[in-house]
Amino acid sequence: MDIKAAHRSDLPALIALHDAAFGTPYEGRLVADLLAANLDAISLVASNSVELLGHILFSPLLVEVDGEAIAALALAPLAVMPGRQGQGVGTALMEAGLAQARAEGWDAVVVLGHPEYYSRFGFTAAALQGFAAPFDGPAFMALELRKGALSGRRGRIIYPAPFATTDAPAAALAI
Repeated sequence: MDIKAAHRSDLPALIALHDAAFGTPYEGRLVADLLAANLDAISLVASNSVELLGHILFSPLLVEVDGEAIAALALAPLAVMPGRQGQGVGTALMEAGLAQARAEGWDAVVVLGHPEYYSRFGFTAAALQGFAAPFDGPAFMALELRKGALSGRRGRIIYPAPFATTDAPAAALAI
């Protein structure tokens, strides 16, 4: 399996991948909208010599902590082709994406997703206690890439416009 940067020319295949993985058009449309708005800070694909296996996208996210903006990313979406799920593709994309985010100096990553899956990578809902945001609950989690970037502090999280225009119910965005 090869992991590399996604390219704009990959968009039709990325939309098809997300639609297949989630069974809805919401995530594919979100990817298209984020790319159209140039909000693809980190976009990686996993493939083999024959097919596209998965995709992960990180977008800049406005996170204010104690009145100051930090360098944060929204992780959404992460998709793996249905026939390839459970084979380590998502894990490889997560590890590569988080490594790139750390190397680029990002402070934190926020995700709305399955707690059982994302907690394996260090994401916790507790990291977002004290933050005003459009989501809450155990599926709304964060990972500090810089120690102390979020913990025990107050602030707010504002998602870029494409997240608000997907028309997707919050449950559909919980990846």
